[in-house]
Amino acid sequence: MGTAISYAPPQQINSALTIELTTPIDDTRPVFIVGNFNNWTVDEPRFKLRRLSHGKFMFTFPRDVTLPARLEYKFVRGGWENKELDDFGNTTENRVLEHPNGDVQDYVPRWSNYGLTFNPSFLPIIKIIDDNFNIPQLKKTRRVTILLPFDYNKHPQKRYSVLYLQDGQNLFNPQSPYGNWAIDQKLAVLAEKGIGDVIVVAVDHGGSERVNEFLPVQNQKVGTSEGKKYVRFIAETLKPFIDAQYRTLPDRLHTGIGGSSMGGLITIYAGLMYPSVFGRLMAFSPSLWVTQNIPFETINFKTPLPTKIYAYAGGREGASMIPNVKRFRDNLKIKGLPDSEVNFKLVIDPQGAHSEMRWGQEFPKAIEWMFFY
Repeated sequence: MGTAISYAPPQQINSALTIELTTPIDDTRPVFIVGNFNNWTVDEPRFKLRRLSHGKFMFTFPRDVTLPARLEYKFVRGGWENKELDDFGNTTENRVLEHPNGDVQDYVPRWSNYGLTFNPSFLPIIKIIDDNFNIPQLKKTRRVTILLPFDYNKHPQKRYSVLYLQDGQNLFNPQSPYGNWAIDQKLAVLAEKGIGDVIVVAVDHGGSERVNEFLPVQNQKVGTSEGKKYVRFIAETLKPFIDAQYRTLPDRLHTGIGGSSMGGLITIYAGLMYPSVFGRLMAFSPSLWVTQNIPFETINFKTPLPTKIYAYAGGREGASMIPNVKRFRDNLKIKGLPDSEVNFKLVIDPQGAHSEMRWGQEFPKAIEWMFFY
């Protein structure tokens, strides 16, 4: 729903305000503007936009409507179940106009459809490869799941990039206790946009052993390091199996690895330890506090081909999160790696939380940049 305003904002006499809306997705549903000028009430006839042509709408506030000095608003197609979304199917923040006046141009790339933020026709094919996939390096087993493009079976000659993700329990399971990234829904949005040609391999974490398995260097205060063995499993056991069983593009430029928090930390180490295997890294909120100084001298990060690193950090994840990620980026440059070899994209959200939902919002943006930009 929209953001409710619990206080009466400063008022001003309404000046002429006209809003022109453009959207590439048009249908028969009417478009309304809602906001703090009408207590976020939807489906009010007087706040219905006038349709000019396909995807073009206009609304001029009546003179008898008093607008707040800080106008907050959204667009809906009849009700909150059909609200505006961003280009990746995420709920948008309220639009804001300070001292609203004049003509405003707005754009809505997507709309939810009766509560759905994605088109179910584009959902990936989800298959459990094995509930007990053998990890010889750790002498353990683990569930491994694969998400294939929705049309994988319709194109038997086509091959795909692959992204290996950690913490499989939290990626698309609605019953996950901490929420989930909803990557199946995000992949459907990307597929509808024509950039869904990616296979995702999800590896479940080890529960009580998760920290140890994602810990790349010894840290007695945190746990016993088994991270190098875990990374060897991904690079030397799991990837060869996936390449043999599915139609992948196995080269490093089409192979990525990603994760969040401790999963983001082990992602970084996987890229540094196996630069010939992983050419795309997705590190969300990496737990770099575990090891302040990445031991570059113990690894061989001399990329034969360019590497892309997409990193995300939020301002509500502790005081050290953003500085640590910036330090990691800067350390790569200190090591003499030119931008032509390491293309580093750092996204900082000052209000970003350490949560599955926030990482899920960032996921499709990272996919687009890593594999299609």
